[in-house]
Formats: sequence, structure tokens, C-alpha cells
Amino acid sequence: MNLFLDTLFNGLAIGSVLVLAALGLAVVFGLMGVINMAHGELMMLGAYTTFVVQNLLKTGPLEGLFPIYILISIPLAFLVSGLAGLLLEATVIRRLYGRPLETLLATWGVSLILQQFVRSVSTAFAIGLLLSVALGLFVPRFLPSHWWQQRWAPLLNFVNWLLAAAIGIGLAASLGSVRVLDQAWFSARNIDVTAPQWLRGSIDIGSVNMPVARLFIIGLTIIALVSVNWFLQKSVWGIRIRAVTQNRSMSNCLGIPTETVDALTFLVGSGLAGVAGVAVTLLGSVGPNLGGNYIVDCFMVVVLGGVGKLLGTVLAALGIGVLSYVLGSGSLLLVWPTMPAALNELITFFATTSMAKVLVFALIVVFLQFRPAGLFPPRGRMVEV
Repeated sequence: MNLFLDTLFNGLAIGSVLVLAALGLAVVFGLMGVINMAHGELMMLGAYTTFVVQNLLKTGPLEGLFPIYILISIPLAFLVSGLAGLLLEATVIRRLYGRPLETLLATWGVSLILQQFVRSVSTAFAIGLLLSVALGLFVPRFLPSHWWQQRWAPLLNFVNWLLAAAIGIGLAASLGSVRVLDQAWFSARNIDVTAPQWLRGSIDIGSVNMPVARLFIIGLTIIALVSVNWFLQKSVWGIRIRAVTQNRSMSNCLGIPTETVDALTFLVGSGLAGVAGVAVTLLGSVGPNLGGNYIVDCFMVVVLGGVGKLLGTVLAALGIGVLSYVLGSGSLLLVWPTMPAALNELITFFATTSMAKVLVFALIVVFLQFRPAGLFPPRGRMVEV
């Protein structure tokens, strides 16, 4: 019984991380219908934000805040990933609404760019990038508005971004001659985040040994779920988001700023990915390839739970997390040592992380043959497609 409870707790902890990771994707994909392949990289930005906050508070005048650096990292990671997602929505996705295949390919390209960005970013590079983005976004505001209503407006927009990129690259190249500004912030290697003292060790509840860090992740997941549910159900902007989701044309006629709603939705979904990145740092080292380890699982959760259904997202994530841990760790062999020999061999074959993921994926495919819309299919009039 003790072994069973330990296995269940560890599975729930992993499932909680998956809930956090998939929650932002459920908001973006479920409410907006956007397939964001860069969602995992937004998690990565949240993880690296935690690493930076940890290093900044280790020494110096703010050293006294180091014990609570994880708590400080959560809103900062939300802000960093949220702003990155907002920039992605404004520059790429806004031009691709209603074209899911092109959105998928574009965001996949963005994910590769973000991975390389983390590997090679330096102060000179960051300054050049910020200048390029600022020029690309704000120069059109100072040009005659009728220019952007002509047939050649797309060409003008392309030239604007091309010149902005050229100016940014030129500035970065000139600053790169200064060695201090040209040093990379990170590298291709994984980084380690050291949990503060109060998140180390474990607590014995009954006969179950529960690591404090994993209890913290479960608590953070519960807070995130309650906050998102309150935001969508009770706040003014949450009601507007749901209205636009149900009928975009009518919402626009009623004066709801649909473009602002789209941007806000993407900001919230991306920010939640950053919070998930903070949680991931408590489980082990993280690196530029962090996103690839979670993006497929996140999409499986959203599809299995039902598009746009938070309750379905929670149940699907917890189910996948528990099942993946039980199969991948081989715990089922210890919990049920007297299982038939044929079943024992099958479980042993799948008792690795990668093979367990394959089996879980196969089970989900079979389940979707009977319930194509997931655990909680949408009801009533469909949203604009």
C-alpha cells in the first residue's frame, strides 16, 4: 500500500506539471484555435527567467530575498513569457488567423529561433534585437495612415521590417566588437536551479513520503487553475474572451475589441507557460531543448480533455502524468509483483520513459476512435472556424 501511494503521489506531481504546461496551451488553442508549436519554448523562457533571478539574488544588495526567489520568479516568468507571446501574436500569428497549417509551420520556425536565441544571446545581440522589434512595430505609427491601406501595403510592411532588421543587425555587429557585450549569457548546456532551503527535503504524511518541491508544484497548479477559472468566468475581459470565442462577428458588432481580446488571450496563455517553466526547474536541470519534451504531451492533453475545456485539461493531464510515471518507472512491477508472466514481459518492455510515452500515445489514439472530441466535447453552437 505504501508503495502504491508513493507511486500515485509522484504521478500526480508529474501530472501537475503537465497541467501547468497544458493550461496555457488550452487557453490559446481551445479559445483561439491557434496551434502554437512555440509553446514549449515559452516554457523554456520561464525556466531561464528563474535561473536569472536565482543568480541575481545570490549575492549583492538583494541577497536577503534569495530564500523567496522562486516566489519572485513566478510573476516575472509570467511577464517575460507573456510579453514574448504577445510579440509573437502581434508580429506573426495575427496575420495567420484562420490558416492553421501556416500557423503551425510559422510557430515551429519561431520555436527553433527561440532555441538558438537562448544558446547564443549576448548583450549586443539583445540590444540589436530590441531595436529591430521597436522599429518594426512603431515606425508605421509615424507614417501616413493611408499608406497602409494601399495595395502595396504588404510590400511596404516587408521593407519596414527588412530595414529594421538591418539596423538592428548593424548595431549588434558594432557592439559585438566590445568583448563584454559579446559574451553569451547562456550556452547549449543545461542549467541547474537550486531550490531554496524551505523547498528541500520531504514531509511524511501518514506512510507516504512527499518531497516539499513536488507539494509546492501541486499547490502552484491549484492556484493557477483557480485563477484562470476566475479570470474566464468572472472578470470583464474573461467574459469578453468567451464572447469572442462563441461569436466573433457579433462581438465585434457589439463593440468588443476583438484584436485586443486576441492579444490578451495569447498573453495569458503564454504567461501560464512561463509559470510552468518555473515549476519544471524544481524537477531537474533545464536547457534549450526543454520545450520539445513537453509540447507533444501538452497537445495530447488538450485533445484528450476536449478543446477549450479546463476540467478536461486537468483530468487528462493528471491521467497521462500518472500513467506515464507508473509505466515508465516500472512501479507497476513492484505494486503488482504476482502479475502473469506475459503481462510482466509487456510491462518490462515499456518500462522506460520513451516507450511509456509511446504506449500512452497509442492508448489515447484508441480512446479518440470512440470519443473523437475528447472527454468533454463542446456543446451547442460551434465557434467560428
